Amino acid sequence: MKSALKSGLLALAATALPAVAYAHPAIGEAAGFSHGFAHPMSGLDHILAMVMVGVFAFQLGGRATWLAPATFVLVMALGGVLGVAGIGLPFVETGIALSVVVLGAVIALNVKAPLAAALGLIGLFAVFHGHAHGAEMPEDASGAAYALGFLVATALLHAAGLALGYVIGRAGERRGAFVTRAAGSVAAIAGVGILAGLI
Repeated sequence: MKSALKSGLLALAATALPAVAYAHPAIGEAAGFSHGFAHPMSGLDHILAMVMVGVFAFQLGGRATWLAPATFVLVMALGGVLGVAGIGLPFVETGIALSVVVLGAVIALNVKAPLAAALGLIGLFAVFHGHAHGAEMPEDASGAAYALGFLVATALLHAAGLALGYVIGRAGERRGAFVTRAAGSVAAIAGVGILAGLI
């Protein structure tokens, strides 16, 4: 059990490494697709939330395996349009931090939410993430290329979460459930730290 826990937590930590490298890069020459791709990787809050969506999708199983990530990406695109258009959305950073807390807690508690409720929750948080991405688009960037970049990066982070769930699940039902819940707990605690401004 200890080795399974260690593997799961190491995998979760590995998904956070890009945040250390990027640390919200300043807007410079990078524009278009490359800047859009980098933005979701630029903060621990974005990375954890998007990976947790993938883990949550795996945990729910069935159609949620693809519907949950697809919903996040599509609704996030709409949020991105709001951000690019300069349409204000209150509490964006709070909403992003809460997404990490709530998604981590849902996974830690192994909540088996109805599909519609799960998609509604994921969609709600996707709006905040999309708005943040859109609002921070460089003025000289191609909007379509930038959007494609952050959508592709988001999909890859969701895929990483699904893969993480699959790898943890291979440890066996009891061990896998324990490690998945531990990973969710770590994410939720990190989300509280982000919300409190400690991380």
